[in-house]
Amino acid sequence: MASIFREVGETFSTLVQGFSVTFRNMFRKTVTENYPFEPVHFQPRYRGIHVLHRDESGLEKCVGCFLCAAACPANCIYIEAAENTDASRISAGERYASVYNIDYSRCIFCGYCVEACPTDAITHGHGFELATYDINSLIYRKEQLLEKQPVAPTAGR
Repeated sequence: MASIFREVGETFSTLVQGFSVTFRNMFRKTVTENYPFEPVHFQPRYRGIHVLHRDESGLEKCVGCFLCAAACPANCIYIEAAENTDASRISAGERYASVYNIDYSRCIFCGYCVEACPTDAITHGHGFELATYDINSLIYRKEQLLEKQPVAPTAGR
């Protein structure tokens, strides 16, 4: 008989704990995002579409080391590396990523690629609009992921 009362008590306390979250939030002011008409407010740690960064001189930070692809549990990153030459320097290292693709139909936004990168070349941005009717358009190429090159000020101004 004592076990029945203890079980009823534990069940009741569990229900109170679960419903306390509901009742706490039930009387708070609702938060509505007017998405198409106002910009979306992201949390600082939001993991959106990846961004490939450049260094201060405008060169790509990615040195084609394949660590991000090796760390990816979903195998959604594909890289082909090429050698830098003195005539055309793409990155500061010996190599650069001539092909850098991320398949967002497979990506789970875990962040392992960001943690594995030794040069901080890849991070998560705040892009979130990935909806599409064509699955082939979910493969983002290097040109889509690379941050825009800073525009140098002209001497005439």
